[in-house]
Amino acid sequence: MPLTFADIGEKYTIKKLGGAPEVRRHLENLGFVAGGTVSVVNSVNGNLIVNVKESRVAISREMAHKIMI
Repeated sequence: MPLTFADIGEKYTIKKLGGAPEVRRHLENLGFVAGGTVSVVNSVNGNLIVNVKESRVAISREMAHKIMI
């Protein structure tokens, strides 16, 4: 399921990244890699604040929809 459907505070394992190659590369540079863990800290108007690799990152709803957990 996409990260947009994740429950706040739960830890999930990233299964795969979708989108164009440059989008996947951008997400990987932010720390979103297959096999890594991610948790949603907060959701504001569909945009997400997530913990990934011990960092907080804000991503748009469109980007979060490309991250499969």
